[in-house]
Order: sequence, then C-alpha cells, then structure tokens
Amino acid sequence: MNVLKDILLKYKKHFNGLKSGLVFYFSNYILSFFPSKHIRYFGLKMLGVNLQKNIRFYQGFHIRNPRNISISKGVSIGPKVLLDGRCGLHIGENVVLAYDCIIWTLNHDYNDIHFCGKGAPVKIEKYAWVCSRAIILPGITVGEGAIVASGAVVTKDVAPYTIVGGIPAKIIGNREKKDYNYGYTSIKDYSHIN
Repeated sequence: MNVLKDILLKYKKHFNGLKSGLVFYFSNYILSFFPSKHIRYFGLKMLGVNLQKNIRFYQGFHIRNPRNISISKGVSIGPKVLLDGRCGLHIGENVVLAYDCIIWTLNHDYNDIHFCGKGAPVKIEKYAWVCSRAIILPGITVGEGAIVASGAVVTKDVAPYTIVGGIPAKIIGNREKKDYNYGYTSIKDYSHIN
C-alpha cells in the first residue's frame, strides 16, 4: 500500500510540474502575443492575476507565477515587461511600466553554497513610473509618484515623489507633488486589437 502511495505522490508532483509549465508557456508565449488586448486581460484573470478594471497589457509581456500578482486600476504595462510574482508583486493605481522594464521578486543568494533562491515581495505605489529597461530587485517599494529612470537598477526603496537613476539607482531629482489625474482608461481607447 505504501508503494502505491509513493508512486501516486510521485506522479502528482510530475503533474503539478507539468501544470505549472503549461501555465508558464500559455501565458508567456501564446496569451502574451495574442492580438486582442481584451483576451489578454481576461486570460490573465483566468490564470489568477488579481486585476482591477482599466489595465492595459501591451503585447509581449512576460509573467512568472500569476497568482501572486495584484494590479490596481489604470495601470499601463508596456511591451516586453517582465512581472515576477513568485514572492508577491503589488502594482498600485495608475502606474506606468514602460517598455522592457523588469521587476524581480526572487533571485539567487550568491553566498549560499547551493546558490538557492532568495526573495521578497515588491510594491509599486500609485502614479509611479518605471521607465524603459529599468530593473527593480526583490523586496523594493517604489513610493507614490516616484520615477525610476531608464536603465536604472533599483537596489533600495524609492521614496515618494523622487526620481532615481543609475546603477545602483540614486536620487537624481524630485517630482512635484500634485493631484495627478492620469492612468489608462478603456473608455478613451477605441482600439481592440494591439
């Protein structure tokens, strides 16, 4: 009886691995490039991404562990953006994630003898803008209204309404604190394909 139980447990692990691989393949190689933004949105919702309304996913995004990703209303996610939800990712209202930016929640511990994974959740607060090819590392909070310049590598929290740039990212300016009123709205968008 124990032998049968061990065999079933082994196959269950293989099935779960297959299921995880299929979700990864479907979301990143089929859904991500599907020509309808509406189908991309509903497909991601079906895969477990916690999505509010008025979120724009451009073609070519890449997602890891959709069930740990939460995205608030009005967010615009550009082409080739990588969203890593393995340790938890929350994106606040009206955030703009520009072309090819990367948000990691898990990476390797280079001091570990087995090179094991190590990570922490990432939070990007409302009205923040992560510019093209910027990289956010695990455990980072990007404050409300903050801007991460193109090509920056963020290794420390970004204070609200600051502008950071460079490698590693450092404060290079401040953004005016205003009552901002922008964000993606499907009502103003008449395209259904792209």
